[in-house]
Amino acid sequence: MDAELDEVDRRILAELEADGRLSGRALAERVTISRANAYARFERLVADGVITGFHARVDPVKVGLTTSAYVAMTVRQNNWRDLQARLRAIPEVRHMALMGGEFDVMLLVRAADNDALRRVVLEQLQNIPGVLSTKTFLIFEDAEN
Repeated sequence: MDAELDEVDRRILAELEADGRLSGRALAERVTISRANAYARFERLVADGVITGFHARVDPVKVGLTTSAYVAMTVRQNNWRDLQARLRAIPEVRHMALMGGEFDVMLLVRAADNDALRRVVLEQLQNIPGVLSTKTFLIFEDAEN
């Protein structure tokens, strides 16, 4: 069952998406509710699985991952679970999505350089059983929403 969210819950989520490090006090002030209400709502959103975790956004270029690409894959339909496990084992694969349409899977791959990207695509991805084809789309610039 989906959690029922009211306008206050949605404002809490928007504030936390903008700054996941907000204290309960700052969150309460921004949403204009009491601290007790902010804490209770936050805990409910976590317990209900609406908030699924916290992470830091890292600039890939500043940590040496200067080449990024989307890799679209066509795969055999019956081995998604096995494929998922194999893709998770490749550190350069930063996001994966099962899709409908022309391609079956879309990956975000971040690598140190073009040579490293080539190795990931040609030596790792294309050698996974069940991968029928890949198509690579080089990313020139990332933009936040």
